Amino acid sequence: MTQLPQDFVALEAQITEQYPTLSRRLQQTARFLLDHPQEVAFATVAKLAEQAGVTPSTLIRFANSFGFKGFSDMQKLFRARLVDELPNYSERIHAVRTATGETPSGTQLLWEFAEANREMLEQLPGRIDPRLLEAALDIFEHAEAIHVMGARRSFVVASYANYALNHIDKPSHLVSGLGGMHMEQIKAIGPRDALLVVSFSPYAQETRDIAELARERNVPVVAITDSSLSPLARIADITLVVQEAEVKSFRGLTATLCLTQSMAIALGMRKDSAADASGGRPSKPTTGRATDKDAPASG
Repeated sequence: MTQLPQDFVALEAQITEQYPTLSRRLQQTARFLLDHPQEVAFATVAKLAEQAGVTPSTLIRFANSFGFKGFSDMQKLFRARLVDELPNYSERIHAVRTATGETPSGTQLLWEFAEANREMLEQLPGRIDPRLLEAALDIFEHAEAIHVMGARRSFVVASYANYALNHIDKPSHLVSGLGGMHMEQIKAIGPRDALLVVSFSPYAQETRDIAELARERNVPVVAITDSSLSPLARIADITLVVQEAEVKSFRGLTATLCLTQSMAIALGMRKDSAADASGGRPSKPTTGRATDKDAPASG
Protein backbone atom coordinates (compact mmCIF):
# COMPACT_ATOMS: atom_id res chain seq x y z
CA MET A 1 0.00 0.00 0.00
CA THR A 2 1.36 3.44 -0.99
CA GLN A 3 2.18 5.68 1.94
CA LEU A 4 0.06 8.82 2.17
CA PRO A 5 2.19 11.84 1.14
CA GLN A 6 2.88 14.20 4.03
CA ASP A 7 3.97 17.23 2.00
CA PHE A 8 3.88 18.59 -1.54
CA VAL A 9 7.35 17.28 -2.42
CA ALA A 10 6.32 13.73 -1.53
CA LEU A 11 3.03 14.09 -3.42
CA GLU A 12 4.80 15.43 -6.51
CA ALA A 13 7.24 12.51 -6.42
CA GLN A 14 4.39 9.97 -6.16
CA ILE A 15 2.43 11.56 -9.00
CA THR A 16 5.52 11.56 -11.21
CA GLU A 17 6.31 7.94 -10.37
CA GLN A 18 2.77 6.66 -10.94
CA TYR A 19 1.96 8.88 -13.93
CA PRO A 20 2.56 6.16 -16.59
CA THR A 21 0.07 3.84 -14.87
CA LEU A 22 -2.74 6.43 -14.63
CA SER A 23 -5.71 6.54 -16.96
CA ARG A 24 -5.81 9.19 -19.68
CA ARG A 25 -8.18 11.40 -17.65
CA LEU A 26 -6.09 11.09 -14.49
CA GLN A 27 -2.93 11.89 -16.48
CA GLN A 28 -4.66 15.01 -17.77
CA THR A 29 -5.55 15.88 -14.17
CA ALA A 30 -2.00 15.25 -12.95
CA ARG A 31 -0.51 17.55 -15.59
CA PHE A 32 -2.90 20.36 -14.68
CA LEU A 33 -2.35 20.04 -10.93
CA LEU A 34 1.45 20.05 -11.15
CA ASP A 35 1.49 22.84 -13.74
CA HIS A 36 -0.86 25.12 -11.75
CA PRO A 37 -0.08 24.52 -8.04
CA GLN A 38 -1.01 28.09 -7.07
CA GLU A 39 -4.52 27.80 -8.49
CA VAL A 40 -4.95 24.35 -6.93
CA ALA A 41 -4.10 25.75 -3.50
CA PHE A 42 -7.17 27.99 -3.29
CA ALA A 43 -9.71 27.45 -6.06
CA THR A 44 -12.85 25.36 -5.62
CA VAL A 45 -13.19 21.86 -7.05
CA ALA A 46 -15.75 23.12 -9.57
CA LYS A 47 -13.47 25.88 -10.83
CA LEU A 48 -10.42 23.62 -11.01
CA ALA A 49 -12.38 20.96 -12.88
CA GLU A 50 -13.49 23.56 -15.43
CA GLN A 51 -9.93 24.83 -15.89
CA ALA A 52 -8.50 21.30 -16.17
CA GLY A 53 -11.19 20.17 -18.61
CA VAL A 54 -12.36 17.30 -16.39
CA THR A 55 -15.33 16.66 -14.13
CA PRO A 56 -15.26 17.42 -10.37
CA SER A 57 -15.61 13.69 -9.70
CA THR A 58 -12.37 13.11 -11.64
CA LEU A 59 -10.50 15.43 -9.27
CA ILE A 60 -11.93 13.56 -6.29
CA ARG A 61 -11.06 10.21 -7.87
CA PHE A 62 -7.52 11.46 -8.48
CA ALA A 63 -7.11 12.41 -4.80
CA ASN A 64 -8.55 9.05 -3.71
CA SER A 65 -6.05 7.20 -5.92
CA PHE A 66 -3.21 8.68 -3.86
CA GLY A 67 -4.78 7.75 -0.52
CA PHE A 68 -6.63 10.96 0.35
CA LYS A 69 -10.19 10.82 1.69
CA GLY A 70 -11.18 13.79 -0.45
CA PHE A 71 -9.80 16.47 -2.72
CA SER A 72 -9.64 19.04 0.08
CA ASP A 73 -7.19 16.82 2.01
CA MET A 74 -4.84 16.77 -0.97
CA GLN A 75 -5.38 20.48 -1.56
CA LYS A 76 -3.93 21.20 1.89
CA LEU A 77 -0.50 20.06 0.65
CA PHE A 78 -0.65 22.53 -2.23
CA ARG A 79 -1.67 25.27 0.20
CA ALA A 80 1.11 24.41 2.66
CA ARG A 81 3.64 24.58 -0.17
CA LEU A 82 2.49 28.06 -1.08
CA VAL A 83 2.56 29.23 2.54
CA ASP A 84 6.17 28.00 2.90
CA GLU A 85 7.28 29.60 -0.36
CA LEU A 86 5.42 32.88 0.15
CA PRO A 87 6.01 33.98 3.75
CA ASN A 88 5.37 37.59 2.74
CA TYR A 89 1.73 38.48 3.42
CA SER A 90 1.48 40.79 0.39
CA GLU A 91 2.64 38.04 -1.97
CA ARG A 92 0.26 35.54 -0.39
CA ILE A 93 -2.70 37.93 -0.65
CA HIS A 94 -1.90 38.49 -4.33
CA ALA A 95 -1.65 34.74 -4.90
CA VAL A 96 -5.06 34.14 -3.30
CA ARG A 97 -6.73 36.88 -5.34
CA THR A 98 -5.11 35.64 -8.55
CA ALA A 99 -6.20 32.06 -7.93
CA THR A 100 -9.76 32.80 -6.84
CA GLY A 101 -10.51 36.02 -8.71
CA GLU A 102 -12.17 37.34 -5.57
CA THR A 103 -11.68 40.32 -3.26
CA PRO A 104 -13.68 39.50 -0.13
CA SER A 105 -14.89 42.30 2.12
CA GLY A 106 -13.55 42.82 5.62
CA THR A 107 -16.84 41.60 7.08
CA GLN A 108 -16.74 38.44 4.97
CA LEU A 109 -13.19 37.67 6.09
CA LEU A 110 -14.11 38.33 9.72
CA TRP A 111 -16.91 35.77 9.50
CA GLU A 112 -14.61 33.24 7.79
CA PHE A 113 -11.84 33.60 10.39
CA ALA A 114 -14.30 33.57 13.30
CA GLU A 115 -16.03 30.43 12.04
CA ALA A 116 -12.76 28.62 11.28
CA ASN A 117 -11.32 29.46 14.70
CA ARG A 118 -14.55 28.44 16.44
CA GLU A 119 -14.39 25.00 14.85
CA MET A 120 -10.76 24.50 15.93
CA LEU A 121 -11.47 25.64 19.49
CA GLU A 122 -14.32 23.14 19.75
CA GLN A 123 -11.99 20.34 18.62
CA LEU A 124 -9.03 21.40 20.78
CA PRO A 125 -9.91 19.64 24.11
CA GLY A 126 -10.55 16.33 22.36
CA ARG A 127 -7.27 16.48 20.45
CA ILE A 128 -5.03 17.14 23.46
CA ASP A 129 -4.07 13.98 25.34
CA PRO A 130 -4.91 14.76 29.00
CA ARG A 131 -2.03 12.58 30.21
CA LEU A 132 0.46 14.60 28.16
CA LEU A 133 -1.07 17.87 29.34
CA GLU A 134 -0.79 16.89 33.00
CA ALA A 135 2.75 15.58 32.45
CA ALA A 136 3.74 18.95 30.96
CA LEU A 137 2.24 20.72 33.98
CA ASP A 138 4.20 18.36 36.27
CA ILE A 139 7.42 19.44 34.56
CA PHE A 140 6.57 23.12 34.91
CA GLU A 141 5.41 22.77 38.52
CA HIS A 142 8.70 21.23 39.64
CA ALA A 143 10.91 23.53 37.59
CA GLU A 144 12.62 26.37 39.42
CA ALA A 145 12.11 28.56 36.36
CA ILE A 146 10.56 28.19 32.91
CA HIS A 147 12.29 29.52 29.80
CA VAL A 148 10.05 30.16 26.80
CA MET A 149 11.10 30.27 23.15
CA GLY A 150 9.09 31.03 20.01
CA ALA A 151 10.33 32.71 16.85
CA ARG A 152 8.51 34.71 14.20
CA ARG A 153 4.76 33.83 14.21
CA SER A 154 5.21 31.76 17.36
CA PHE A 155 6.72 34.73 19.23
CA VAL A 156 3.22 35.96 20.05
CA VAL A 157 2.48 32.74 21.94
CA ALA A 158 5.86 32.65 23.68
CA SER A 159 5.52 36.27 24.77
CA TYR A 160 2.06 35.65 26.22
CA ALA A 161 3.20 32.48 27.99
CA ASN A 162 6.03 34.42 29.62
CA TYR A 163 3.58 37.17 30.66
CA ALA A 164 1.06 34.72 32.13
CA LEU A 165 3.63 32.64 33.99
CA ASN A 166 5.10 35.70 35.67
CA HIS A 167 1.62 36.80 36.71
CA ILE A 168 1.11 33.54 38.62
CA ASP A 169 4.48 34.15 40.30
CA LYS A 170 6.24 31.37 38.40
CA PRO A 171 9.73 32.55 37.44
CA SER A 172 9.76 32.74 33.65
CA HIS A 173 12.24 34.08 31.10
CA LEU A 174 11.53 34.84 27.44
CA VAL A 175 14.28 33.69 25.09
CA SER A 176 13.74 36.65 22.77
CA GLY A 177 16.99 36.52 20.84
CA LEU A 178 17.28 40.29 21.16
CA GLY A 179 20.50 41.34 19.49
CA GLY A 180 20.91 37.84 18.08
CA MET A 181 21.72 36.48 21.54
CA HIS A 182 19.64 33.29 21.51
CA MET A 183 22.55 31.12 22.57
CA GLU A 184 23.69 33.55 25.24
CA GLN A 185 20.20 33.58 26.74
CA ILE A 186 19.92 29.81 26.70
CA LYS A 187 23.04 29.58 28.86
CA ALA A 188 20.97 31.03 31.70
CA ILE A 189 18.89 27.85 31.89
CA GLY A 190 19.71 26.04 35.10
CA PRO A 191 19.74 22.27 35.66
CA ARG A 192 16.43 22.44 37.57
CA ASP A 193 14.68 24.65 35.01
CA ALA A 194 12.45 23.70 32.06
CA LEU A 195 12.09 24.90 28.48
CA LEU A 196 8.84 25.55 26.60
CA VAL A 197 9.24 25.86 22.84
CA VAL A 198 6.55 26.84 20.36
CA SER A 199 7.00 26.34 16.62
CA PHE A 200 4.90 25.60 13.55
CA SER A 201 5.71 24.60 9.99
CA PRO A 202 8.20 25.46 8.50
CA TYR A 203 9.72 25.31 12.04
CA ALA A 204 12.20 28.03 12.96
CA GLN A 205 15.75 26.71 12.97
CA GLU A 206 16.77 28.74 16.02
CA THR A 207 13.95 27.15 18.04
CA ARG A 208 15.10 23.68 17.00
CA ASP A 209 18.72 24.51 17.88
CA ILE A 210 17.80 25.73 21.37
CA ALA A 211 15.58 22.72 22.04
CA GLU A 212 18.40 20.37 21.03
CA LEU A 213 20.89 22.22 23.23
CA ALA A 214 18.52 22.04 26.22
CA ARG A 215 18.00 18.33 25.64
CA GLU A 216 21.76 17.75 25.55
CA ARG A 217 21.95 19.42 28.97
CA ASN A 218 19.14 17.17 30.30
CA VAL A 219 16.77 20.12 30.69
CA PRO A 220 13.13 19.00 30.31
CA VAL A 221 11.60 20.29 27.06
CA VAL A 222 7.89 20.78 26.41
CA ALA A 223 6.94 21.56 22.79
CA ILE A 224 3.76 23.04 21.37
CA THR A 225 3.72 22.35 17.64
CA ASP A 226 1.42 21.41 14.77
CA SER A 227 2.32 17.80 14.01
CA SER A 228 3.64 14.64 15.60
CA LEU A 229 6.11 14.64 12.67
CA SER A 230 7.47 18.04 13.68
CA PRO A 231 11.24 18.04 14.28
CA LEU A 232 10.50 19.32 17.79
CA ALA A 233 8.52 16.15 18.55
CA ARG A 234 11.74 14.12 18.26
CA ILE A 235 13.49 16.38 20.75
CA ALA A 236 10.89 17.23 23.37
CA ASP A 237 10.01 15.19 26.45
CA ILE A 238 6.37 16.20 26.01
CA THR A 239 4.79 17.27 22.71
CA LEU A 240 1.37 18.93 22.55
CA VAL A 241 0.02 19.00 19.00
CA VAL A 242 -2.33 21.85 18.12
CA GLN A 243 -4.20 22.23 14.83
CA GLU A 244 -4.90 25.85 13.94
CA ALA A 245 -7.59 27.28 11.70
CA GLU A 246 -6.56 28.31 8.22
CA VAL A 247 -8.36 30.76 5.97
CA LYS A 248 -7.00 31.48 2.49
CA SER A 249 -3.51 30.25 3.54
CA PHE A 250 -3.43 32.43 6.67
CA ARG A 251 -3.16 30.33 9.83
CA GLY A 252 -4.45 31.49 13.18
CA LEU A 253 -3.09 31.25 16.72
CA THR A 254 -6.38 31.12 18.62
CA ALA A 255 -6.19 27.46 19.65
CA THR A 256 -2.53 27.71 20.68
CA LEU A 257 -3.17 30.79 22.81
CA CYS A 258 -6.16 29.05 24.41
CA LEU A 259 -3.99 26.05 25.31
CA THR A 260 -1.20 28.28 26.63
CA GLN A 261 -3.59 30.30 28.79
CA SER A 262 -5.19 27.14 30.15
CA MET A 263 -1.79 25.72 31.08
CA ALA A 264 -0.74 28.90 32.88
CA ILE A 265 -3.98 29.09 34.88
CA ALA A 266 -3.83 25.35 35.69
CA LEU A 267 -0.29 25.82 36.97
CA GLY A 268 -1.48 28.76 39.07
CA MET A 269 -4.24 26.57 40.52
CA ARG A 270 -1.66 23.95 41.48
CA LYS A 271 0.48 26.58 43.21
CA ASP A 272 -2.52 27.93 45.10
CA SER A 273 -3.57 24.44 46.21
CA ALA A 274 -0.03 23.63 47.35
CA ALA A 275 0.08 26.88 49.38
CA ASP A 276 -3.17 25.94 51.12
CA ALA A 277 -1.93 22.43 51.90
CA SER A 278 1.34 23.65 53.39
CA GLY A 279 -0.19 26.51 55.30
CA GLY A 280 2.24 28.77 53.59
CA ARG A 281 -0.27 31.33 52.33
CA PRO A 282 0.70 34.82 53.51
CA SER A 283 -1.79 36.57 55.78
CA LYS A 284 -3.76 39.49 54.39
CA PRO A 285 -2.10 42.83 55.04
CA THR A 286 -3.84 45.08 57.55
CA THR A 287 -5.24 48.36 56.34
CA GLY A 288 -4.28 50.35 59.42
CA ARG A 289 -7.94 51.20 60.05
CA ALA A 290 -9.10 50.89 63.68
CA THR A 291 -11.49 48.04 64.41
CA ASP A 292 -14.42 48.15 66.81
CA LYS A 293 -12.24 46.40 69.39
CA ASP A 294 -9.55 49.02 69.09
CA ALA A 295 -11.90 52.00 69.07
CA PRO A 296 -12.28 53.92 72.32
CA ALA A 297 -15.52 53.43 74.18
CA SER A 298 -18.01 56.23 73.79
CA GLY A 299 -18.72 58.22 76.87
